[in-house]
Amino acid sequence: MQNSSRRSFIKTTAAFAGTAFAPNLLLGQEKALKQLNVASVGCGGKGLSDISEISSGNRIAFLCDVDKNMAKGAIERFPKARFFSDYREMFATVADQIDVVTVSTPDHMHFPIAVEAIRHGKPVMVQKPLCNTLWEARALASFAKEKGVLTVMGNQGATVAGTRVLREWIESGLIGEVKEVYYWTNRPIWPQGPDLKFPATEVPEHLNWDVWQGTCATDRPYNPDIHPFKWRGFWDYGCGALGDIGCHSFNSAFWALDLKGDFIVESSKVSEFDENMAPKRSTLVYQFPAKGKRAAVKVIWQDGVNNPNTDKDFVRPPGIPADLELNEGFGQVFVGTEGTIFVNDAYCSTAPVVFPETLREKTRSIVRVYDRVVGGPTQELCRAVRGDGPKPISNFEDHAGPLTEMVLAGNLSVRLAKKIDWDAEKMEARGLPEVKAMLKRTYRAGWEPKLS
Repeated sequence: MQNSSRRSFIKTTAAFAGTAFAPNLLLGQEKALKQLNVASVGCGGKGLSDISEISSGNRIAFLCDVDKNMAKGAIERFPKARFFSDYREMFATVADQIDVVTVSTPDHMHFPIAVEAIRHGKPVMVQKPLCNTLWEARALASFAKEKGVLTVMGNQGATVAGTRVLREWIESGLIGEVKEVYYWTNRPIWPQGPDLKFPATEVPEHLNWDVWQGTCATDRPYNPDIHPFKWRGFWDYGCGALGDIGCHSFNSAFWALDLKGDFIVESSKVSEFDENMAPKRSTLVYQFPAKGKRAAVKVIWQDGVNNPNTDKDFVRPPGIPADLELNEGFGQVFVGTEGTIFVNDAYCSTAPVVFPETLREKTRSIVRVYDRVVGGPTQELCRAVRGDGPKPISNFEDHAGPLTEMVLAGNLSVRLAKKIDWDAEKMEARGLPEVKAMLKRTYRAGWEPKLS
């Protein structure tokens, strides 16, 4: 990238960060906070960051993790919190003392833990993706609606200012009709692909492997290359690169363009995989029909891209300067009939930038419509619980559930190597009866879902 272009980009980004991101209302800051008792299930890695986020203004009362070593940081930081190694024991023992729950575990355990929280009437934040099977995503959203419980999914992009700026720009007609949206990521950054071996290893004393396995019916022995973190590549426990980053990335288009509903998705350029592990690389193209005033739109996803600036197989989005250096981790581009919006990350946490540069002056007069939220999804949920803010945007029923379904339907196309014509109302793939058997996991004995 030429120095002049780089300086211009940085200068523009900084200017927009200072103007477009200025809040018209910082939700929940106008009232004194009511401290809530928090129960956090999953305390290491992302769990610890979720706990740190929600701890502001609240009391971390209960910590729960199957791995006491992973929970060590949270235990040391919140020594007054009571610790459990099994979430079922926690709810059975102290449910009446809990005000709000966070769930930051491997994907396959999101559903049963969230169901238990909702059954007890507890507002709950669940990390993305909401679940790793389509049936669970739909069932969890329906259960939360039935019980009238406040919910939010942990896709931080739903709360950042950049997402709201981007939607305001699109709705103002800044780039005309959006025709295509491009996303890319360097994920997976953990082992994926066929024929990986995970030999049986003695379970360490600090780990409750039985509860970690939870709902999964596969009798797979413990191996340190499964837990922690590298479980993401398994179909049983995670849902690959698409499941890890898709809910973050797609959120911007899903919300700004109202993509909830039917769509067609087709995979290509899929590397080898097997019945256990997701592939190292794939490309997916989603086709969404016209809806209301919005024209039909195509969403292109590319994962396994090590460096979009040098990767010969990467399809570079149109409408951005040829010398514009792209983020190696992830990014997004909205292509319209009159211009292009570029965001150099997966979350819209950096300022959107519009091309051509002649459109930039127009952004200064675009009316701010959407409230700016501070504190991330856990704090957004807490404000709603206190009555100091609205229902979170990424609640299970209206947003997180359908967004997760969009992601998981892409994985169906990858696994079947077929086009998926998704009927959202019926929750089925038109003309592909074999998909029905893939919508719901086989549950381990004693872990069958109980929605009552």
